[in-house]
Amino acid sequence: MHDPDPYSTPPYGRPGPWAPAPPVQHPAATPAQGTAVPAAPPAPVPGHAPVPGHAPAPGQAPVPPPHTPVPAHAPAPLQAQAAVPMPGQVPTPGPAQGTAPSPAQAPAQAPAQGSTPGPAQAPAQGPEPIPAQAPAPVPPPEPQPHAPGAHFPPPGPAPAPASGAGPVPVPTQAATTAPAPTPVPPQADPLQTSAAAPWQHYDPWAPKHVTGPLQQNGAAVASMDQRRRRGRRLLLTGALLLALVSGVAGGVVGAYLERNGGLEDVRLPQAGAEPTGRAADTVAGIAARALPSVVTLHVTGAEEQGTGTGFVLDDRGHILTNNHVVEPAGSDGEISVTFHSGDTAKATVVGRDSGYDLAVVKVKGVSGLTPLTLGNSDNVQVGDPVVAIGAPFDLAGTVTSGIISAKERPITAGGESGDASDVSYVDALQTDAPINPGNSGGPLLDARARVVGINSAIRSADSGSDLDGGQAGSIGLGFAIPINQGKRVAEELINTGRATHPVIGVTLDMDYSGDGARVGTKGSDGGAPVTVGGPGDKAGIEPGDVITEIDGQRVHSGEELIVKTRAHRPGDRLELTLRRDGEEIRLTLTLGSAKSD
Repeated sequence: MHDPDPYSTPPYGRPGPWAPAPPVQHPAATPAQGTAVPAAPPAPVPGHAPVPGHAPAPGQAPVPPPHTPVPAHAPAPLQAQAAVPMPGQVPTPGPAQGTAPSPAQAPAQAPAQGSTPGPAQAPAQGPEPIPAQAPAPVPPPEPQPHAPGAHFPPPGPAPAPASGAGPVPVPTQAATTAPAPTPVPPQADPLQTSAAAPWQHYDPWAPKHVTGPLQQNGAAVASMDQRRRRGRRLLLTGALLLALVSGVAGGVVGAYLERNGGLEDVRLPQAGAEPTGRAADTVAGIAARALPSVVTLHVTGAEEQGTGTGFVLDDRGHILTNNHVVEPAGSDGEISVTFHSGDTAKATVVGRDSGYDLAVVKVKGVSGLTPLTLGNSDNVQVGDPVVAIGAPFDLAGTVTSGIISAKERPITAGGESGDASDVSYVDALQTDAPINPGNSGGPLLDARARVVGINSAIRSADSGSDLDGGQAGSIGLGFAIPINQGKRVAEELINTGRATHPVIGVTLDMDYSGDGARVGTKGSDGGAPVTVGGPGDKAGIEPGDVITEIDGQRVHSGEELIVKTRAHRPGDRLELTLRRDGEEIRLTLTLGSAKSD
């Protein structure tokens, strides 16, 4: 902006060559607008110091006596605020610290710009008394704008002139034309009033024990304890806010995880691997041993087709099944056998018997067959556990389990031909193991996986009594041909292609409704009701006799007598009890043999 003034006073430049740097002057209150600012008395001339206690010479400030004590209740003299010079003017030095101008002192008239200022008028003889009543408090000074390019030294006494020099010119600020000046109240000691008005005695170059701590005007500075309490409150508030936010976030995340199963894929607990083997007498153990020997038969004929089950009898490829399973094939049909391994083979009929509802088929070109072990149906007791294996509704390899519900149940099946030539008479084993259409011809196994019966018929909710007669499914009433009877018939069919039936040699009256089986009065073909020379004739049976027991077992109908008879082999001896003309007669009879058609 401009070159610095090398002779200006601190802090804006170096001291002038004619005097040392003036001391730091404390700021004082700026007088109210319209109040005259008293002119400072001239500095004493070196070598002419005023005598304490005497009146000062004209133009000199009064000198107080040395070491005059100031009462504690009396306020210190008020310092006069140095006037801010106008641009181009020389600042007016203020009175020395500790002196107070008299209220009666008139302000000096400021000289015109460019003229030589004269000395200020000396105060009157003797110091003026201080008014007892203090005027209204003076407001703090307002900063005045500085003229650009001007350097303003701090207020203070003017430097004393050199020895022998003329009077020092004292520049003064132009007085404001106003009424009589308002008396300035005395000012308290800065050191005693530092706590009340710290802004009045701030000195950046003074020691801290004099000036006190730096404070802003009107703003309270918090103590160390207050700052600590404020910090603790802020910390507690932050902790509460953090806990609240964490709780809300945790609740949201928990609800999301509960509703959606978490952020990762669900992994459910599961038992480890276990040995695949099972005890031999369990259902799983029985099924594991028997399934490789059980087959499924698909039969296709000229007019109908069907599905059934069979099981391997030997390693030659002979398979035992029901007669009604292979009957649809007739003489020119086709029979396909599917093994448990999934392999298939064509089969042919070896022999079949409708009276026992049994048939044997044979597959060729198949090796490694495992036959099932045949048990003894006479050893079976009611309540023994059994397992049935078959292909119900073409579901191959289906395993069900149950018990023996009853023995020697006389049942008949078939009879669709109308001449009773296809009626089967079975002295069956009853079981509650689920048996359904497609189970026909499958094995009924005991606890040692031995065959004790051939599943042949069910009692369903509709009118069907055999496995092909109805599609209602199992109701817990299944019937199986005893394996002892099946073994004999299978051997005969394999060896001769035909089975033999044990016979008594009589014609029964199937329309008799009484208790027992009555011998007819005429034969079925017009011949004698008792075959001449037959087993019955030899035992002494006559037409019209009613047979009531066989081997001590009660007989209630003709069908039941046939069933009981066919449960034996030809040549077996039977003990018969019959009723004739109201008398009970006991006979011994040896069964004969008849070839099946």
